[in-house]
Amino acid sequence: MGTDDLGNNEEEEEDPELLDRRARNGIPPLEDMKGTWCDSESHQPADIMEEGDNPFTPDCPQPGDHQERSCCVRLIVTDEQTGKKKCKCPGLGIFYTILSTFFFSSSALLVKKIEGLHSVEISAIRCVFQMLFVLPGLVYYKVGFLGPKDQRIFLFLRGFLGSSAMILLYYAVQSMPLADATVITFSSPAFTCIFACLLLKEKCTVWDIIFILFTITGVVLIARPPFLFGARIEGLEEDYSDHLKGTIAAICSAVGASLTLVVLRKMGKSVHYLLSIWYYAIIGLIECVIALFALGEWRLPSCGLDRFLLICIGLLGLGGQAFLVKALQIEKAGPVSIMRTMDVVFAFIFQALFLNHTPTLLTVGGALCIVASTAGTAILKWYNSSKKAKQSQL
Repeated sequence: MGTDDLGNNEEEEEDPELLDRRARNGIPPLEDMKGTWCDSESHQPADIMEEGDNPFTPDCPQPGDHQERSCCVRLIVTDEQTGKKKCKCPGLGIFYTILSTFFFSSSALLVKKIEGLHSVEISAIRCVFQMLFVLPGLVYYKVGFLGPKDQRIFLFLRGFLGSSAMILLYYAVQSMPLADATVITFSSPAFTCIFACLLLKEKCTVWDIIFILFTITGVVLIARPPFLFGARIEGLEEDYSDHLKGTIAAICSAVGASLTLVVLRKMGKSVHYLLSIWYYAIIGLIECVIALFALGEWRLPSCGLDRFLLICIGLLGLGGQAFLVKALQIEKAGPVSIMRTMDVVFAFIFQALFLNHTPTLLTVGGALCIVASTAGTAILKWYNSSKKAKQSQL
């Protein structure tokens, strides 16, 4: 026996109570520690710990527990009772939504700043970006490129309607003030209620009719037709004919977006979301190429600023979609829909700061009507879904 063993034995005989306390607390004998203790993961020596000195906080798993040993704050946790993922950081989904609207608004601003390219060509370049980023995901998840046979017609409609809505939105942005085009496209929830009632046989309530009337009022205030507001219209940065074309394109874009949502509701969760974006990009690119050759508008973007802006438009569009998907994964659809109206706020701010265009009172009034309609529709659906969830629990 060496001197170290003798020393440990003498200490144990002199203080048996300390040995019992060490055994109860799971501390190894002093002969194994040899004056130091080791961390279970890093195996690095540290000072001898007295009773009550615990290197782990109460919130962290203790050594020996079958849990992840981490003192970091976990943003996404799984509820043990329901098994659903919940966000432990309040407001994270709302923050993602605001980032998404900021990216979408910035993308629309850059579309407005590009003057040498047609809106269809800008849409084609964005579709190319989406294809490049979605393709690796399809290969990784082994989703395939065509989808289930019974869902292909709906995937085609989703791609055609969604890409058409994007092309029309870009045309509207180039033909009329940025905020006006953005606000009119936000009338899509009203059209969604109408088409869901007609095509999906969903119930249309009195509140839905009120919100539709608010939307129509807002569109009229922004469009300002001459037979209601006179031949001379103040506050337009272009001829009224261009303004009218942009208004019609924005309304058609809202209709296309609403029909896209109806098709997505019809498909449900039977199709992977990456496959839906893939159809959107492929059909949109084919549609843009045909339209460009028919219009004779295809041209290479000039070197320098235009090419840089096109790359930024593609990246911002992808970033906006990514943050929107993340927001919907950890937050209910109602708050996300309400916060998406921040897109209108950003559009007004960008228009005033970068385009030197001050909106008129009629434009502001129309924007408030449409935003109120959109927010009201989202709140109503949120309330109804929460009410049904509580009834199902009972």
